[in-house]
Amino acid sequence: MKIGFNEGCNRFCENHSVLEDLDLCEKYGFDYIDIQSECLDREIAAGKYTIDDLAAWFADPAHKLRMLSYNALIFFNMKQTQEEKDAVMAKLDQIIADCNKLQCKMIVIVPSMDLPVHATIDEIREDAVAVLKKMVKKVEPHGIKLSLEFCGAPGMSINRFEDAYAIVEAVGSPLVGITLDQYHFHAMASSWDALEKADGKKIFVWHLNGMENMPCGAAYNNDEKRLWPGEQGDCLDHKRYADTLKKIGFEGDVCTMEVFRPDYYKLSNEENIKKAAEVTRAHVEKYW
Repeated sequence: MKIGFNEGCNRFCENHSVLEDLDLCEKYGFDYIDIQSECLDREIAAGKYTIDDLAAWFADPAHKLRMLSYNALIFFNMKQTQEEKDAVMAKLDQIIADCNKLQCKMIVIVPSMDLPVHATIDEIREDAVAVLKKMVKKVEPHGIKLSLEFCGAPGMSINRFEDAYAIVEAVGSPLVGITLDQYHFHAMASSWDALEKADGKKIFVWHLNGMENMPCGAAYNNDEKRLWPGEQGDCLDHKRYADTLKKIGFEGDVCTMEVFRPDYYKLSNEENIKKAAEVTRAHVEKYW
């Protein structure tokens, strides 16, 4: 099992830089990085570097770190106007171009939140399937996969594993799978039975984290309640996640640390990445 770093861990650390993250992730032994679009967009706009600078880093044969995913194209579904729908596809075109430069073969897709209409689960599913099928036509020539990340919050339009999995099955493309984030799975009480019956080959990305023992669906149960896995107060059953993924045939061969905890943002970029590497490596050695 290889290890990955998601920039959710350090995106608000002082003087954050994606370009610096590449060097530090390689220094501390990560195999992969999930680059956060939030970091990328704000830092390119600030002139810290360009996409071509990052592309040159990945193109250098001296570097072994690879980009696992572009994280993410957000709020892709349930758009109410043609203008909104066109904007999503234009954003996908731009991300595909960036991924081609960065040698990245995975785009994480995040559902919309706080919908302006009272859509049913069936309506949300139908819309998501239609949009993802259009997206597949765009990514297929480039060999890029789409990984749908259900988000465990009441306001998210796709917030449970079983709903996301049904969408992926309905799309029926080998290029469309699921991002399984342990926090999101627990936060809205996704079904273990559904996960245990799933095809592990349809899980493309595994986000590793712990979390405080908060009520499922509580408004205050948000990303800030994430912890390093195994830290004091962590309530997640890590053995069960690992054992289930093994049983169902997860082939991703990477677990990526993703936490969004304000206390961790007080660390320097290097301290944050070093800690994440230590915790991720220890987790893999214990459970995988």
